[in-house]
Amino acid sequence: MPVSQNIQNFYRAAADRDFSRDFLFRVTQMQLQGVPALTDDQLVYAKTAALPGRAISNVAVPFMGLNINVPGGATYPGSDGYALTFYLDANSDLRNYFESASRSLFNDTNSTGEYGTPDDDFFIQLAQLDKDLEPIAEYKLIGASLRNIENISYSMAAGTGETVEISVTVAYHYYNKIR
Repeated sequence: MPVSQNIQNFYRAAADRDFSRDFLFRVTQMQLQGVPALTDDQLVYAKTAALPGRAISNVAVPFMGLNINVPGGATYPGSDGYALTFYLDANSDLRNYFESASRSLFNDTNSTGEYGTPDDDFFIQLAQLDKDLEPIAEYKLIGASLRNIENISYSMAAGTGETVEISVTVAYHYYNKIR
């Protein structure tokens, strides 16, 4: 029996099902520990984000020289360093927002902060979209709190007028697929 995975079948499947595109993804909500939620006017500046992964650990059960592999607990690879990049607005409101979140978690002036375990009130919500920009899947990253604000680079000598971006890293505990 011939293999049915050929160019014509691929073309028919692609024409029927199409492809997900890199721009059909949005950060729809963000409530980080220590600061108010980002507004839609701020979230529209989101430039890059990723759909998170999930892994089931393997538990080897040795028996007579052979390992029987059984599923173990769930882990969330990258949950300790989820990266987001935003266009930086002209007034640096996003930079100020993330700096406030960082200082509320730990203020090195007086060694205080909200460095407890973030609960489900703090989250990032993501949406995969169809071509009409309607959500086809939504994910909620639970227990989100800021970990890092990257340096912002300016190129004064080149003076090209390119937009500047701000990248941050957030940690979360796990995610739920809510749609």
